[in-house]
Amino acid sequence: MQFSILEKFGASLLICAWLIYGSHLAGNALIHVEHVTPAMATTTDDMPAKEEAAAPAAEVDLATLLADADPAAGKKAFSKCKACHTVGAGGKNKVGPNLWDIVGKAKAGVGGFKYSGAFTDLGGEWTYEDLDAFLAKPKQFAPGTKMTFVGMKKAGDRAAVIAYLRSLSDSPKPLP
Repeated sequence: MQFSILEKFGASLLICAWLIYGSHLAGNALIHVEHVTPAMATTTDDMPAKEEAAAPAAEVDLATLLADADPAAGKKAFSKCKACHTVGAGGKNKVGPNLWDIVGKAKAGVGGFKYSGAFTDLGGEWTYEDLDAFLAKPKQFAPGTKMTFVGMKKAGDRAAVIAYLRSLSDSPKPLP
């Protein structure tokens, strides 16, 4: 007796469905859960307010961080940026612009680099605060940027990188 392709396919689907159903049934029979605790509460009545739930992190002033920042540590942290940026005076642009003397320079102001609209629309100069915000979350600072770097979480690391970038100048800008 010969079975057609459709009959074989149908039988295969039916067997697979039985196996899935049987596995599900056996799993439920072997593991019985009396009470499921939700991973996250859905009501806010029994939860403390956001301010009470987490003590606010001690915010350290950027000027203080920059004053204590080590440019050598910033150079080390900057190593992940070297894939896309150069830092030498008159250096070539790569995927990202050359960052020589970037502190105080106009945003989207490196000659010969084609910036995305996210940067050309920003305007102004690269201040210490702007560099800190950008290094923390580039996509939030400049929505629509082509930069794929996700950012630096630690304020101390960002301050060290900014101190390093500040040192890349013939006349570094004064600290705030």
